[in-house]
Amino acid sequence: MGNLDKAKEYAQHVLTHREEHCEENILAAERFFRDLENPAFEMDEDMVDFVIHFIENVIVHQQGDDMFAVSIRNKPLLLQPWQHFVVVNLFGFYYKGTNERRFKEALIMLARKNGKTSFTAAIALAYQILDTDSGSKCYIVANSVKQAMEAFGFLRFNVERWNDKNIRIKDNNQEHSITANFGDEGSFFIQALANDESRLDSLNGNVIILDEAHTMRNSKKHGLMKKTMSAYRNSMLFVISTAGDIPTGFLANRLKYCQKVLKQLVTDDSFFIFICKANQSADGDVVNYLDENILKMANPSWGVTVSLKALKEEAEQAMNDPQTRNEFFNKTLNIFTNSMNAYFNPDEFIASDSCYDWSLEELARLPIRWYGGADLSRLHDLTAAALYGVYHDGEKDVDICITHAFFPRINAQKKANDDGIPLFGWQSDGWLTMSNTPTVLYDDIVKWFIKMREKGFKIAAVGMDRKFGREFLTKMKQARFKMIDQPQLFYLKSEGFRRIEFKVKNKEFYYLHSDAYEYCVSNVRAIEKVDDAVQYEKLDGDGGTARIDLFDASVFACIQALANLGKGGDVMRFFD
Repeated sequence: MGNLDKAKEYAQHVLTHREEHCEENILAAERFFRDLENPAFEMDEDMVDFVIHFIENVIVHQQGDDMFAVSIRNKPLLLQPWQHFVVVNLFGFYYKGTNERRFKEALIMLARKNGKTSFTAAIALAYQILDTDSGSKCYIVANSVKQAMEAFGFLRFNVERWNDKNIRIKDNNQEHSITANFGDEGSFFIQALANDESRLDSLNGNVIILDEAHTMRNSKKHGLMKKTMSAYRNSMLFVISTAGDIPTGFLANRLKYCQKVLKQLVTDDSFFIFICKANQSADGDVVNYLDENILKMANPSWGVTVSLKALKEEAEQAMNDPQTRNEFFNKTLNIFTNSMNAYFNPDEFIASDSCYDWSLEELARLPIRWYGGADLSRLHDLTAAALYGVYHDGEKDVDICITHAFFPRINAQKKANDDGIPLFGWQSDGWLTMSNTPTVLYDDIVKWFIKMREKGFKIAAVGMDRKFGREFLTKMKQARFKMIDQPQLFYLKSEGFRRIEFKVKNKEFYYLHSDAYEYCVSNVRAIEKVDDAVQYEKLDGDGGTARIDLFDASVFACIQALANLGKGGDVMRFFD
């Protein structure tokens, strides 16, 4: 059977045995068959055959045992069906009539112990051999040099076996590199680097391996890596990782983008996606992680590099020992979780929010009395305002929260990069206003409340702590808003906190699909006090980079709404 046929067989197996494969893997198989019929691409089977022959006959394992506890060191790296599928996609598709490979970026996201690092390193070495005439350069970038050395050590072990006098290896405290110079026939260069932005900016290569991307809080390093490959037409940026506990970080957001590509909501023909993870419910839960099929979804190398028995034992341990559960979800099921210290599960908020789809214009026409809240404690940083209302849809009361953020433009670029806050994305989505001053202007916040009132929102009162904004209080009163002094005392804020928590769990909370609000919710850490009162703060405490301002503003607004429950008739007559 030819290598292309093996890839087709794997894709067909995925589609036939859907119960063993995650949604993303099924969509990738469907995409593969569509691409084979796409006249814009052509399949180079000879190139695929060369690469697979090179990997299986030249590359060997560096370490490890097989399923029978027999050493596989120096044994050939024989590709599994899913690996055939990946190689055929990466090396087979070309733009029709050209020498340009179709895929320029690949995300390979698997659970641990599935051989992704050695497999990716072998592919990178194949790229180096193919592109020597262009002076190929490969950089392995990870969160630490130690992690980058996993792939580099594998490559060094294999290259040393060649005993080629044209290849020089440096592996010391100063540098970890492999240099090959074949004269007129070309050259290649491989180097392992730590994730130091000051050293990444000046690189120039055609193959980049970005390892353990789940630790990245923002996309800056990914953007730097893309820029380093601009000198080459046939380039490849590998992003390889398992899931982690930063649900608002780069990889988690990249996963959402990948899902849009696979579902054909977004077109990105240069991006190859191979994701194996456990399927999740709308609430983000794994229904039964003791199920064999769930374990198989995230571990395509089951039965080869990891046994199903060992996976079941891990699952049972996670069920019986809650402290190991997050690690099991991250590394064995390959799904994102929130930090162990975080109070909320953002997936619960998303599940509740997805039940509703009112626009601002529709909300303004509904018979709702709105209450405002504002968090103005740090005007030189993220500042927030919110409106909160309760709508009876005939069956239940739905709590609706409209939030808006403010940030001084002068610090926006720095904070977006340093703290990993997607400020400019929020601005383009309409969730944030930039102030053209070193601090947020009170006038900008007042104008937002005025604009919402002009849209038709009947704002009964606005709550805020007067000690953080007496000038704002005055300006709001001048704009004819009723202002309520609301001290930031945890036992007072507990009521709003518990109300939001209750409504979210009952899927009766709507926040207009705001990414900014989801970000803040995921950064809340809470401690339960006497009488179930809750004291909450940022996930990383004072001096940290997390932000919860939008959630804080929503709590202020919620408290005002709760204080006026039952007074609806009187309040609405005021507007009439």
